[in-house]
Amino acid sequence: MSDWRPSATPAALRLRARLYQWLREYFAARGVLEVETPMLSAAGNTDPNIESFRTRFNGHVDAGAAQRWLRTSPEYPLKRLLAAGIGDCYEIGRVFRDGEAGGRHNPEFTMLEWYRVGWDHHRLMVEVGEIVRGALALVARPISVRTLGYRELFLEYAGLDPHQCEESALRRPLAGFAIRDDGLTRDDWLDLLLTHRIEPQLRDDTLLLVHDYPASQAALARIRPGTPPLAERFEAMLGGIELANGYHELADPGEQDGRFGADLARRRSRGAVEPPPDARLIEALAHGLPGCAGVALGLDRLLMAMQGTRRIADVLAFDFGRA
Repeated sequence: MSDWRPSATPAALRLRARLYQWLREYFAARGVLEVETPMLSAAGNTDPNIESFRTRFNGHVDAGAAQRWLRTSPEYPLKRLLAAGIGDCYEIGRVFRDGEAGGRHNPEFTMLEWYRVGWDHHRLMVEVGEIVRGALALVARPISVRTLGYRELFLEYAGLDPHQCEESALRRPLAGFAIRDDGLTRDDWLDLLLTHRIEPQLRDDTLLLVHDYPASQAALARIRPGTPPLAERFEAMLGGIELANGYHELADPGEQDGRFGADLARRRSRGAVEPPPDARLIEALAHGLPGCAGVALGLDRLLMAMQGTRRIADVLAFDFGRA
């Protein structure tokens, strides 16, 4: 028999409400506008490492495309608002990712995403540190904040230079794990080394802000020329759990369109679903996206840190198995 009762305790649900109130007060005090954007879109997420849910609209054909995708992030419509001149903004909302359930993952989860006009990723990293420290202060959990380059992270925790070492050197520390290497790229091996070898070493009392990723991992971030070129993005990690992912946002419509195409080509090579890219985002970028930085922070994972649990079910009213 299935269990009808909540996954989380009443105290956990009250803590979530308290966190949301604190976040709204934080942004209101700084003039950052709360907005809401659609959960269903005619465009999907082309990222080869993220799978989307899809559904069909059965109403009148004049209403729009029948095929709809549940958002994996509010990023695209928020950028359209930025291009329309909305200014600094944020959204707290539900997002959906297929194939991620159990432990730290739930297919339906809550994301805080915000954008700061005129900022770069370094300035936004400081604010991410403020927010995470402020949230943990609600439960009297002090942490320190450390900023570290991606290269320095790998040198310190794995003894490898991620930009220079041979791919075989990346594989070697992972030999003890049952990893199928069919079609894995250099970036895949870097990600596996990060999740399997580096993250387990990270301290629970230190928020690590890692920046300057390889250009091949730019996603929707700008690329800074150099030797090697680097993606102007960062991740926030606490005790081996990724909390946030931020970018100095790419504003070039041609470059963005090309990245969508590269994503779809990789999906095609795997025989994976090819979601339609967001043409309206490209149009918005062509109109003009103001210089800005943005970040997505997983609120369920932040609540996990606040409660000292490794189970996402402990912070959800009803996890996927009870939904």
